[in-house]
Amino acid sequence: MNIKNLLLEKAEKFPLKPSIIFEDKTITFKELKESVFLFSQYLLNSGIRKGDKVSIYLPNLPEYIISYLSIWNLGATAVPLDFMFTQSELENMILHSESKILISAEKKGIDFEELKRKTNLKKIIFLEDFKNIDKNLKYKNSVQLNPEDLALISYTSGTTGVPKGVMIPYENLEIPPKNVDYFLDISESDICLCSVPLSHAGGWVYLLLMLYKGVTVILMQRFEPLKFLKNIEKYKVTIFWIVPSMYIALLVSKEIKKIDLSSLKYAVVFGAPSSPHLLKKFHKFCPNAKLLNGWGMTETSAPNIVTSPSSEKIESVGKPVPWIELKIVDEDGKALGQNEIGELLIKGKGLFKGYYKNEELTKASFTCDGFFKTGDLAKVDQEGFYYIVGRKKEMIKVGGEIVFENEIEKALLTHPKVKDVAVIGVPDTLRGEVPKAFVVLKEKKTLSEFELKEFLKSKLAHFKIPHYIEFVTELPKTRSGKINKELLRRKIQ
Repeated sequence: MNIKNLLLEKAEKFPLKPSIIFEDKTITFKELKESVFLFSQYLLNSGIRKGDKVSIYLPNLPEYIISYLSIWNLGATAVPLDFMFTQSELENMILHSESKILISAEKKGIDFEELKRKTNLKKIIFLEDFKNIDKNLKYKNSVQLNPEDLALISYTSGTTGVPKGVMIPYENLEIPPKNVDYFLDISESDICLCSVPLSHAGGWVYLLLMLYKGVTVILMQRFEPLKFLKNIEKYKVTIFWIVPSMYIALLVSKEIKKIDLSSLKYAVVFGAPSSPHLLKKFHKFCPNAKLLNGWGMTETSAPNIVTSPSSEKIESVGKPVPWIELKIVDEDGKALGQNEIGELLIKGKGLFKGYYKNEELTKASFTCDGFFKTGDLAKVDQEGFYYIVGRKKEMIKVGGEIVFENEIEKALLTHPKVKDVAVIGVPDTLRGEVPKAFVVLKEKKTLSEFELKEFLKSKLAHFKIPHYIEFVTELPKTRSGKINKELLRRKIQ
């Protein structure tokens, strides 16, 4: 992957075409190339060389994309950090990654002087510094990269206390756009809407599609349902991908019926087992679009499995790209047959290099024959379509019976008064574990625990019906929009 050549190519082919539109401000491909080359030289003058680590701690801004591309242009390693990380989490990640420079926005509650004292940072570059860079700097550097050189260290969890950095080589940056290209008809005429964090794997795909395919990216600093819908109408967006909870937020927006979504070609759900019920409801507002379900992980160069636009099996995540191999195994590692639920394993192009400075975890995450253990529970039908059932840790054993949290959540979401829901397993002296549901009701709606349990009797076996139901005003979410079940589990401990 040669960032310099890709930027030169796109700037020559599409000099005046928008590469990024942010808050109505346009950056053309020519302007993007110039900004990246300028900031590349600034980083070079700041002492960054091939292989050095540079942390990025920003909300979704054009400077985030410029930072990524400039770091890769130098053959350095980007360390994207979630903008929700706290002071201590930042210290842990920066120390663990051995970052030399931090690119950051000012943020209340973060003491940057203390951060610098407690880490090995040589410099902190703030947003204001971008404006003050000498415009006469000329970038003439050229870097020879090996495919195995490290492009990214992505920390998939900032709350466990133990950093878990996914190592992604430069050769893997070509895989996400290649995968998207296999599944979908994407061209330079497409307009993408990005509201997921650029620190997240779902955000990189937009950036990489822009770089490889020449698409325009409408960038949102954060997901705001009404603004998201208006952006689709205003910019004639053709594709986006968001998590299920974001679809829920769109559907409860009172304005959705008034907004023109006819430009959409594809609306994709990722990041968690989805509810076909939700997607079908959303489809009513964009009948021209193909609703797609997909699966992938930071470790696997997502997306790896996507529903075919010609398929009606929206409850399935579809079939995989041909350059990976999948299998589903039981707890003993024995391969399972059709429609049997077990852990999904993956092998092939795009797998990460391991967890940074954690050989023990890396070794434990792979089988002896090179398959990565995803931790996701799945099944495959007789036609080769895959279904994600949930995470291994989201499997509840009720008196010896296996219950999947996602199955209960899907049933709860069919109730007309339920807006959002999360189910977890909680200890029980008699049964070992029982399901507990946290339920958010739609605005101005009321519902009792008894009524909801009665509703579920026709949809779930008795042992799957939540033993406890707690009505809450909102559910904790991660920055990518997923429900943070770890916080819910800690709440009941």
